[in-house]
Amino acid sequence: MFYDPKNGAGSTNGGLRDARTKNGGLAHNPFKAIVAPRPIGWISTRGPLGDNLAPYSFFNAVNDAPMQVMFAGSLKDSIFNLRESGVFAVNVVAESMINAMNASSEAVARGVDEFALAGVEKAECKVIDCPRVAQAPATLECRVAHLLELGGGSWMAVGEVVGVHIREEYLRDGRFDLALVRPVARLGYRDYAVVGAPFELERPDD
Repeated sequence: MFYDPKNGAGSTNGGLRDARTKNGGLAHNPFKAIVAPRPIGWISTRGPLGDNLAPYSFFNAVNDAPMQVMFAGSLKDSIFNLRESGVFAVNVVAESMINAMNASSEAVARGVDEFALAGVEKAECKVIDCPRVAQAPATLECRVAHLLELGGGSWMAVGEVVGVHIREEYLRDGRFDLALVRPVARLGYRDYAVVGAPFELERPDD
């Protein structure tokens, strides 16, 4: 089958029934399910109206020398705040934090502190003026390197990592142990996954 992103299932072009016929019976856009799993960046920022915390599933590392990460979303509090402050923090979401992460995704008025809304303990970053999730297995303190408008009302922020917090209970033999963290990942639709069984694989040229 072939899926047309511009005239896909669920579009208003010809109605849902026609769209399903044209796209193999798909009732929903499959893009997010295909590009999965995606790590969740739990982004914390500080702005003129206070602190903000929100999860983003369009998030990933994009470079390691220098260390850089990106996240993308609509022009909401996170983007507004980092445009003013030039900084943000990325907090890793452990399995035990799923409900708090989900609660912080609620659409609320600007100035509402999602840390308080979701019952998340707050701590201060060390290098930047920004809050972080105190109980997160790891947090990346970031300075904005690039802010790009993507179209469709979405923006992408690229940040250079200037500090890393790691809770010692998630370290084993000098490594950040994902089997202990069990980080949450986003799939398509309303689906999530937990990384619970990582394995090693050597490259042919190692």
